[in-house]
Amino acid sequence: MTELLARAGVRVNGDRPWDLVLKRDDVPERVLAYGSLGLGESYMDGHWTAERLDEFFTRVLGAQLDREVARSVRFALHFLRHRLFNLQNGRRAWQVGEAHYDLGNAFYERILDRRMTYTCGYWENASSLDEAQAAKLDMICRKLDLRPGQRVLDIGCGWGSFMQFAAERYGVECVGVTVSRSQAAYGQARCKGLPVEFRLMDYREVDEPFDHIASVGMFEHVGHKNHRSFFEVARRCLKDGGLFLLHTIGKTRRHSTPDPWLDRYIFPNGDLPSMGQIAEAAEDLFVMEDVHNFGADYDRTLMAWNERFQAAWPELSREFDERFKRMWEYYLQACAGAFRARKVQLWQVVLSPEGVPGGYRRPL
Repeated sequence: MTELLARAGVRVNGDRPWDLVLKRDDVPERVLAYGSLGLGESYMDGHWTAERLDEFFTRVLGAQLDREVARSVRFALHFLRHRLFNLQNGRRAWQVGEAHYDLGNAFYERILDRRMTYTCGYWENASSLDEAQAAKLDMICRKLDLRPGQRVLDIGCGWGSFMQFAAERYGVECVGVTVSRSQAAYGQARCKGLPVEFRLMDYREVDEPFDHIASVGMFEHVGHKNHRSFFEVARRCLKDGGLFLLHTIGKTRRHSTPDPWLDRYIFPNGDLPSMGQIAEAAEDLFVMEDVHNFGADYDRTLMAWNERFQAAWPELSREFDERFKRMWEYYLQACAGAFRARKVQLWQVVLSPEGVPGGYRRPL
């Protein structure tokens, strides 16, 4: 383990902020035996620490050490499970809502921006989390060329930040679907008086026409076996002259497997798409008009969430234990390091059913 970490410029029991400091001697065996799962669980157990987890992961992932420890029998079984089975079928689609998004609205209010936007912000001209999220929401509205009176579908609407923003600023009517009961109840109350409707349902059940469609941070839960069905739903619901904006985290290798620790503790059945998988699933259904990668902005978004999480912990600790705290700070900072190392991406893809006459121009 010492030799592996040295390749990433990380020392065991070193004194730099990104160095790994052991609290128990059995951590190396646990990590080498269980890979990502062993590393994350041993951190949750308090068996090792690093002053700057984000920097630790930036170096480790940048040196591709995750591939070195992902060759055990256990990881092979994890790989086969995700390749052979449809872990995101209609029955299982509700699991992530119950496990992650239903932690409690009060919990997410302390971590997210004031609009409750749980996706990557756009930081080009922003100096705060609220500004970055407002800039992202406005950019989506402009990319879709929203006009008053249009009807918009939000697939995976969360707490309704996009729908509320679009209804208030652009005068559109919105319908959103989610598998989280907490999100649906919270969003409906928050959007009272606006032409916004929340539906607690699986996206596969939607079958009615809309002028435009957005899906912001939900496609990561669809699963590679369901990509085509997802795009077929979008196509049958989108009017011929409409636009579909897909906002998703993406991976650079098609056949890589979901991280075992994230799969168990944060996003059950999550499955990041590759750009090739997106293009293949949309083939003969849509014209891919525009692709925008601002994945580096997710680093800053995650670190902003972590800062708010740490500041709120004295209050949150009344409801959650120390192991939960370590799980969440590990999740937020490990993901920040992954985006900083450019190992994962954030894409906004604009699609049209038949191609925009004269060509699509991304609004500046």
